[in-house]
Amino acid sequence: MEPDPIHVSSAPFKSNRETPDIDSSTDDYASRFSGVAGAFFLDVQSRVTLDLIAEWSGSSVLDVGGGHAQIAPVLAGNGHPVTVLGSDASCRTRLDRCDPALGIRFVEGDVVRLPFPDQSFDVVTSFRMVPHLDAWELHLQEMLRVCRKGIIFDYPDIRSFNILYRLLFALKKRFEKNTRAFACFSRKQIRMALGVRYENVDYRPQFFFPMVVHRKLKSRSLSEGIEAASSGLGLKACFGSPIVVRCRRPSA
Repeated sequence: MEPDPIHVSSAPFKSNRETPDIDSSTDDYASRFSGVAGAFFLDVQSRVTLDLIAEWSGSSVLDVGGGHAQIAPVLAGNGHPVTVLGSDASCRTRLDRCDPALGIRFVEGDVVRLPFPDQSFDVVTSFRMVPHLDAWELHLQEMLRVCRKGIIFDYPDIRSFNILYRLLFALKKRFEKNTRAFACFSRKQIRMALGVRYENVDYRPQFFFPMVVHRKLKSRSLSEGIEAASSGLGLKACFGSPIVVRCRRPSA
């Protein structure tokens, strides 16, 4: 028989713990990524992530806040032993539906102050987390502390259509219904929070056009076409968002 995902509880739950992953681990949240546009978004996210982690083949991964099951099964399916850290036991619901053969391990604990010793995992990932945390800088520093090789995470960049955040959020809310507010950042803010040199950080913008545009198009070929055009013109590289970041541990 294949092993079930392992659930390990850490310290008792604290009322002041940040828990944005409780919302992103629900089926309601997952419904935002249904349909043609959602599949396109997840495919691009998976390709970028696998490309960034390729040099660390077979490395152990801690996926912080990964109860949404967008990244953990992809990494586990590509030969990485994966542990998911969730802020609450409810965050394992979607992971429990994954193929048990993937061997995804679940740990309950603080997603900001990570409950692991220094350099416990080769790589630490975090998706859908940074823009929803008050202590996002500490979150990134803790990821660097716990990794041996590097970290991979995503964030919405202000140098994009997000400059029109207030207008676009109202539009997103109208079409997506269950979207949630988020913070945007500059590349300088991210690098300063990481406290590393330029050469240690890689930025991979995923899209030039906001996802609400792709949801309205409802066509994979059209979405791929306009994103390819924006990429060819250099627009995605300069003004794309969200951005997936790879940061090598300074000592690695």
